[in-house]
Amino acid sequence: MEGQLQAQKLVINDVELSYIEQGSGEPVVFVHGSLNDFRSWRPQLDAFSKQYQVVAYSRRYHYPGRIPNGSPDYSVTVHRDDLAALISTLGLAPTHVVGSSYGAYVSLLLAARYPELVRSLVLGEPPALTLLGHEPGGVLDKQMQVMAAARSAFDKGDSEGGVRIFIDSVIGSGAFDRMPAPARQMMLDNAPQMSLEVRTPPEQYFSTFTCDVAKTIRTPTLLLTGEVSPKMFWLVTDELERCLPNRERAMIPQASHGMHNMNPSAYNETVLTFLAKH
Repeated sequence: MEGQLQAQKLVINDVELSYIEQGSGEPVVFVHGSLNDFRSWRPQLDAFSKQYQVVAYSRRYHYPGRIPNGSPDYSVTVHRDDLAALISTLGLAPTHVVGSSYGAYVSLLLAARYPELVRSLVLGEPPALTLLGHEPGGVLDKQMQVMAAARSAFDKGDSEGGVRIFIDSVIGSGAFDRMPAPARQMMLDNAPQMSLEVRTPPEQYFSTFTCDVAKTIRTPTLLLTGEVSPKMFWLVTDELERCLPNRERAMIPQASHGMHNMNPSAYNETVLTFLAKH
């Protein structure tokens, strides 16, 4: 991707964001997940840009961005507002928004807060874990334990260990070590961001997203799950399917949480078919 396109830069909410743009037509904005950046959408660029104006950006502090001194904000709402400002500044509204993982959660909150900016929504397993409750030993509690373990590794100077703990929790045991070298390197490039992410208080990192909020979202939405994704993502998607009024659902075969990279042909076909209807 980087060899084919020159990344552009844009100052949004006092932070410089990098993005790439390709194709023409209705706009589609891709929003990446944790430990990723605009490079993670490499398998989608050519397929989507044949019909659409594709914009893939790196969220604040992600590669090639830098984390400023002090106590920078990594709350999900600041990412939501960055995305809203990017769409508005580039004149893309209303746009199709395609999100993966935490980027899908950011996209979901965007549709709730700024519905006029979103034409359709594709959500690849957003970690809207507050939908599952806050009880001790529950899904949210267990994921926060994972975040604490990753934070401990970062505190000891073991960035790769922190990345491995997180990735194995959202994709599957041993997933990080099985990844191709370029994918592992991209995640290590974003390790500084992950060290900030795991230190963000849960009430800021997850915010509170409820079924009542979901019921207010009228945007046409495609919910995606990977065939072998961890159970917590299926549980969240079940709740979103129950609560969102205008949604459909599909499963990407032979894929886990990083489905757009693990089975790009099935992912691209499924998403393009959905976008064509909206």
